[in-house]
Amino acid sequence: MSAGGAARPVIGISAYREQARWGVWDRPAVLLPSNYVEQVAAAGGTPVLLPPVPGIEAAVSGLDGLVLSGGPDVEPAAYGQQAGPHTMVTRPERDAAEIALFRAAHAAGLPVLGICRGMQLINVALGGTLTQHLPDVVGHDGHSPTPGAMAEHKVRIGPSSRLAEVLGAAETGTSSAVPTHHHQGVDCLGTGLIASAWADDGTIEAFETDTAAGGHPFTLAVQWHPEAGDEPALFRALIAAASIQPA
Repeated sequence: MSAGGAARPVIGISAYREQARWGVWDRPAVLLPSNYVEQVAAAGGTPVLLPPVPGIEAAVSGLDGLVLSGGPDVEPAAYGQQAGPHTMVTRPERDAAEIALFRAAHAAGLPVLGICRGMQLINVALGGTLTQHLPDVVGHDGHSPTPGAMAEHKVRIGPSSRLAEVLGAAETGTSSAVPTHHHQGVDCLGTGLIASAWADDGTIEAFETDTAAGGHPFTLAVQWHPEAGDEPALFRALIAAASIQPA
């Protein structure tokens, strides 16, 4: 049940603030690719967009779960580095808003699903660092070969992980093809996080909180884009976790 008593849990989704065009207008807008909203609704949740404004973390009290969405590069200053030559568009105000949003949700025990940039944001919020440009490390651009289009590669799912449970027993320890588009990635993991999926080149493709060390049972993040694929299991798992009333 949701915080407001409705049958469908209320799921906040972090939104972009970008220049956009519609009709005769061309002006700053708060927006989000519609497949995030569609996936949450199809899984049984009520999606609510969360703009990247100061104080947005106050919205957590009205939520049952949180999705941190994809988007532009995380500003390297957020994890103690200077921007390298391949750093693309950054939105420091969005970084700050979403870090505060995640920390509030995490402290409140809300289920959290991080997607692509959202995974990177969670890692930074918990003291981790990022690789600023993966091709410099892995020697190829297979994680985002075409601007504006999803690629696909396989990931290896770690056995005995929450991710393996969510994706089904048949996926445990096996490889699965996923939609991908990113050039940054996780370097050093943040406090309390454990990796649960990897690309063939060693890139961390998913992590979750260490429940054995007291981590929340549903803080899960993936580097790929499940909202762009045809596997709804992650969204269904988030809704299931958000539907559980606290004791």
